[in-house]
Amino acid sequence: MQNSFVHIYHSPIGAIKMVSSKHCIQQLSFIDIPELENNNTDQNIPAVMHQCIDELIEYFAGNRRSFTVAIDQEGTEFQQKVWKELYELPFGKTLSYGDLAKKMGDPNLVRAAANAKNKVAILIPCHRIIGSDRSLVGYAWGKTRKKWLLQHEFRLALGVQTLF
Repeated sequence: MQNSFVHIYHSPIGAIKMVSSKHCIQQLSFIDIPELENNNTDQNIPAVMHQCIDELIEYFAGNRRSFTVAIDQEGTEFQQKVWKELYELPFGKTLSYGDLAKKMGDPNLVRAAANAKNKVAILIPCHRIIGSDRSLVGYAWGKTRKKWLLQHEFRLALGVQTLF
């Protein structure tokens, strides 16, 4: 990505690689090895990245349920539609892949393809999509993280300690 800024944010569930332009977050992805630890200085990152870090800190502390930071994720028209639906899925709520397809007007849509291509973890909450049997189906950054994120949200939104 040209003119991109990179930062590693250390969240309670692992290192997150953040990539942004001057004005928009382009990627938030969990990484197992913080390969860019030496680039972890705040002095060279744009305001949008500082805003994203602040919002993530608030989210993990339980003080934020939605994000306002600008996002610019490249994808097909179909992927953009799926990501818009995911973005609008409320904190503490889940939806099955089938229900997501029905909501989009076609129960036969290949939902996983767009969900799996999401490069903006947490901000576009693909972790809120579950199996029709309420199981923790695939998550690009691992089921352990998906379970943690869902339990974090359920505890705050519903007072439920463990759902999965």
